[in-house]
Amino acid sequence: MKVLWSGKAGSLVGLISTATLYSVSATAQSSVTLFGLVDEGIRYTTHADPQGDSRVQMANGASESLWGLKGTEDIGGGTKVVFQLENRFFPNTGETDPAYPMFNTAFVGVQSSSYGRLTMGRQTNPLSDAVLGAYVTNPWLPTFYQFRPEVMMAQGVWSSNMVKYTVRWQYVTTEVSYAFGGNAGAFGSGSQIGASVLYLPGAPLRLAAAYLDSRDAVNGSAHFKSWTAGGSYSFGDTTVNAGWAVNRQDAGFVGNFPNGPFTPPELAALKFNTFSSRQMFFGGVSQFIGTATHLSANVWRTIQTGKTQPADGNATQFQLLADYNWSKRTDTYLEADYSLYRGGIVGAQFQGINALSSAYTTTQLGIMAGIRHTF
Repeated sequence: MKVLWSGKAGSLVGLISTATLYSVSATAQSSVTLFGLVDEGIRYTTHADPQGDSRVQMANGASESLWGLKGTEDIGGGTKVVFQLENRFFPNTGETDPAYPMFNTAFVGVQSSSYGRLTMGRQTNPLSDAVLGAYVTNPWLPTFYQFRPEVMMAQGVWSSNMVKYTVRWQYVTTEVSYAFGGNAGAFGSGSQIGASVLYLPGAPLRLAAAYLDSRDAVNGSAHFKSWTAGGSYSFGDTTVNAGWAVNRQDAGFVGNFPNGPFTPPELAALKFNTFSSRQMFFGGVSQFIGTATHLSANVWRTIQTGKTQPADGNATQFQLLADYNWSKRTDTYLEADYSLYRGGIVGAQFQGINALSSAYTTTQLGIMAGIRHTF
């Protein structure tokens, strides 16, 4: 869907459902696209409270519901100005997801056919871009947001106050980023640096590796570092993916809010600062059947070393997912996941980022069915 403004006067011309129409001024060509996704489902979860009770609820979708605006303006010489705004919300209540700001994605930048792309604002970090681009589980969704263990290894996926530069040469894409801490008298406190390299020749092979380093907003000498590497390979209608990720926290790390995903109280509630190192291996297989059906099976294995011995632990998680496309924009899905937690691992850290889905026991089963529509 395109929202069209007059390039000269800036007035609203109309709301037109098309994928190719542009407004043209005397000096530039521009377009603004309204896009979104609405996803809703029913989810059953065992051991959903400290008493061990099960829960049946209207959940907020396999892919989080969102709406947004994105646009480009061609300013000549192979250069475009780009922007994107995106809000994530809960369709069962109509509320904005409390885990995110009003616009979870909000950036503006310049893109050149010769020199790459420079963007500034709140956007995905290079580490998450590497996983999403090369070896994410359930790549057609991508990820299952009610159950997404590898996402928690990406330090929240989005970073605020970020400058990101992306350049591509043939099949290789490189990203570097810096998120400003903004603290007076302590330039590095709360900051974040990131870098990634993706090899994306198209089918059949995709490879990527990335690094992310966040400095504590209070104790600037403490760091939270992450690494990842992995890839996927497609043969016919089958795709196999495998990945590895490591998180390491210094003893004095409290949090890098607002650049990171959590405030210090939220980090404490999730016990996210109780580990010194965490290593995850994950992989899966996706199968496309006919013209409309996707099947996938995924597994994750996580080993945690705590800052104290009680925080040592491990987790093994499994998932099966089937998805059927009724049309180009509408599909239904059925998902099942099972987790085994041992030691100091906290289940909420491996299921969602808003602490609403917490495992209170050593095992947990989840089953979900839903429908989603993109526009």
